[in-house]
Amino acid sequence: MSPDGSKTCTRRSFLRKSIAGGAAAAGFTIIKPELLRGAGKERLRCGLVGCGGRGTGAAVDLLTADRNVELVSMGDIFEDKLQKSLASLLDPKFLMEASPKHVAEFSGQPLEELADSVRRRVTVGPDQCFIGFDAYRKVLASGIDVVLLCTPPGHRPEQFEAAVNAGKHIFTEKPIATDPVGARRFMAAVKKAEASKLTVVAGLQRRSQKEYIETVQKIRDGAIGDVLELSASYLSGPVLHVDHRDTAWGDMEWQHRNWYSFVWICGDQMVEQHVHTIDFCNWLMSTHPISVIASGGVAWRPREELYGNIYDHMTADFVYPNGVHLSSTCRQYPKGCYRKVWNAIVGSKGRSDGTDMGSKGLDPYVQEHRRLVNSIRGDSAYTNDGMAVAESTITCIMGREAAYSGMEITWDMIMASNQDLQPKSFEYKLAMSVPPLAVPAQYKFV
Repeated sequence: MSPDGSKTCTRRSFLRKSIAGGAAAAGFTIIKPELLRGAGKERLRCGLVGCGGRGTGAAVDLLTADRNVELVSMGDIFEDKLQKSLASLLDPKFLMEASPKHVAEFSGQPLEELADSVRRRVTVGPDQCFIGFDAYRKVLASGIDVVLLCTPPGHRPEQFEAAVNAGKHIFTEKPIATDPVGARRFMAAVKKAEASKLTVVAGLQRRSQKEYIETVQKIRDGAIGDVLELSASYLSGPVLHVDHRDTAWGDMEWQHRNWYSFVWICGDQMVEQHVHTIDFCNWLMSTHPISVIASGGVAWRPREELYGNIYDHMTADFVYPNGVHLSSTCRQYPKGCYRKVWNAIVGSKGRSDGTDMGSKGLDPYVQEHRRLVNSIRGDSAYTNDGMAVAESTITCIMGREAAYSGMEITWDMIMASNQDLQPKSFEYKLAMSVPPLAVPAQYKFV
């Protein structure tokens, strides 16, 4: 359940910053089964579900964040993806080439020691490598304490629910669903996790980044006066995981190998990528929008199988309960076009980009995993990002549906929606038709 990675960089740029945090390999204590919050410094046993660039990066970030963590099991629907990930995690050259400059900046530890520490805590044996659509259940049953959920987002609600039911602490990638039914399923599981004090950290790394944290606090303290207007922009390149369809692939395998082109599994760009910048606005406002109007379409993506049924650009106007508007723009245009990801906040006494009043801290991809471990062990306040990432995901789904339908969509409408995009069965050769590209006024919001 992972991208091919051959045509585009992943969220973590395939471990671009993965050796940032510092970790030693010595001093492990005996594993305590069913580790509970506040149980001490026992070694945490981790399982990885989804072994593409995201999953591989998340595993290294976690192993970098804390020396008392080991990766013991892995699962994916594709054996080639799992084996490539495992080989990378065990390859000293691969780890050494990740990002040496961050080692001196944050740890002072020689790169060789840091990389070797990560490598030696990957203890995944052949019997702990699980392949298939039920691989996540086997990972959850492999004696782990914490699971990294890094598959494409269409699978997130079911897998998150299963992880909570299994009593595991969770790192979940964003977004957490591609449709309202899945988002509500995820939210129900979040409440169960809260009741059981299971830690949940989401891959919205800005919430772990010191520059953003400090700037948000200063804005809330009145540094730029009352917030009057927000903007969020995500201008990037196209995401294509493969460049052709192998004749041996059935429809379901094809759509998984090229998952970013299909709405049911990726959610379109507003949901899958732009969620970062929109989540920042929700975080700053301490709430979610109540309505949105939007537009979008396809300017350059060919109407071919490779490009699926997603848009290549969207704009939206979200309205928060206090009347503040969020102007949102996202697009995925070909090489040579302008690229930038940013936020802007306009206040009655000044402006901010969300980072300009903060100081530099630890790599946020490592810091989010420190938050995870510290909460699990009771070294910090209990952490559960589940409802926040769910509300930001739903905000983005609301924007997508407004663009697809040409309607104004309210929060109440999206929360009552019966839209369920997920297949009812999963088989590699399963025949799957691709719904047509959404056309406003013809597309029906449900």
